[in-house]
Amino acid sequence: MSDAAAQSNESARPGPGDLAMLDTLRNGREAILAELGKTVIGQKDVIDQILMALFCRGHGLIVGVPGLAKTLMVRTLARILDLSFSRIQFTPDLMPSDIVGTDVIEEDPHTRQRSFRFIQGPVFGNFILADEINRTPPKTQAALLEAMEEHRVTAGNETFRLPEPFFVLATQNPIEQEGTYPLPEAQLDRFMFDIRIDYPKKDEEVEIVRTTTALREVELKRVLTAEQVIEAQKVVRKLPVGESVIRHAVDLVCATRPHLGDAPDFVKQWVRWGAGPRASQYLILGAKARAAIRGNLAVSIADVRAVAPVVLRHRIVTNFHAESEGVTSDQIVAKLLERHDE
Repeated sequence: MSDAAAQSNESARPGPGDLAMLDTLRNGREAILAELGKTVIGQKDVIDQILMALFCRGHGLIVGVPGLAKTLMVRTLARILDLSFSRIQFTPDLMPSDIVGTDVIEEDPHTRQRSFRFIQGPVFGNFILADEINRTPPKTQAALLEAMEEHRVTAGNETFRLPEPFFVLATQNPIEQEGTYPLPEAQLDRFMFDIRIDYPKKDEEVEIVRTTTALREVELKRVLTAEQVIEAQKVVRKLPVGESVIRHAVDLVCATRPHLGDAPDFVKQWVRWGAGPRASQYLILGAKARAAIRGNLAVSIADVRAVAPVVLRHRIVTNFHAESEGVTSDQIVAKLLERHDE
């Protein structure tokens, strides 16, 4: 190994300051759950998944029926992390300029000279909630997806950097599909996690009704700052991963591809397209984030397996046989995890 490579590897390893940040992340996760618990009942797994996507510099897709506190959860989390929050309600008439911003003509009152000034759109924020992203045409969807990928937007001849950290959570309603524009598979692949929110348990719903129908004011404490979130994103990348963990992640992803000779029979029977290399990358990044928010230096195969459903479910395209038999991508992922047991 060259001296330059050795120095590069050394700088990529967690240092004393990074270890302190891991402690901050572990304690911060507990504090975030406690603060969110003041307004959001339950959904701890969903909150963990959102935090993991945030600390990986990824983005998340949230799928759930209306009324499950998706907006409240994201807005509250932004307040706890002291980050700016923007909510974009996607509608069929929404234009790209409504998201990105637009140039307006201004006239100087003294010289009477006219010039263009860029007015920033709601995408210029830290936490962006893209509500019902499948309700707007592909051109407008593409404007947001480009901002997600590049962390910048272009208006006219100028390019504007988006504030960091920049994190998008897009929601979809799974039960109302009339008049929608479903995201193509290539666009879905841009989302690190596909997060599913289910109905609360009965006891949790009793608590929800009790707390939300009474007069109460909730004071939220700031847990992390924007600078700490950015530092945490760097620390997550630095966590070392063993060769066996990486191979386990790649084996899982390769097993979703029906055209490969060693793919499981059920994959060949039910899957039209499998996950691409981005899924392998996100499995490892997600595993790193899961270990980090628990204060662990070692990334394990268990971490990979824990994030596999949210990474793979929207990257597996089922075929007609699966649809006719009622087989979902979640069931396929579950069978893959059973097959690739530790």
